[in-house]
Amino acid sequence: MSKKSKIWLALAALVVVAAVLVGVYLAARPETSAGEKHITVEIVGKDDARTVEIDTEEEYLGPALQNEGLIEGTESEFGLFVTTVDGYTADDSAQEWWCFTKGGESVNTGVDTTPIADGDAFEITLTTGY
Repeated sequence: MSKKSKIWLALAALVVVAAVLVGVYLAARPETSAGEKHITVEIVGKDDARTVEIDTEEEYLGPALQNEGLIEGTESEFGLFVTTVDGYTADDSAQEWWCFTKGGESVNTGVDTTPIADGDAFEITLTTGY
C-alpha cells in the first residue's frame, strides 16, 4: 500500500470517528422544551433560605436565573461559573461554592447547559469545602 493510500485511509477513519462522536453527542445531550415554563428554585444561603418561583420561556437554567437577577459569575470556555447567588458572593478563601441540584440530585451539567421543563424544582446551596 502506498504512502498516499495510507494517508487517505487515515483521513477516512478520522472522518468516521468524528461522525460517530457527533452522533453520540446529539443522541445523549439533554432535551430542552420550548414555550412557557414555571420552575421553582430554592436558594439555601449561609444564614437563610428562600424559594423563588420563576415563569420563563428560556430553555436552560442559567439564562432563566440571570433574567431574574439571581446569579452572577464569570464566563469561561466551559460556560458561566456562578460566584454570586441572590446577592451573596461565595468566599473562595473559605472554600465556599454554589452547588446546583435538581430534586435533591446533583446536576451534571453547567448552569448554561442544564435544560429546564415546566414544573422543575432546583436547589442552589452554598457549600463549604472542596
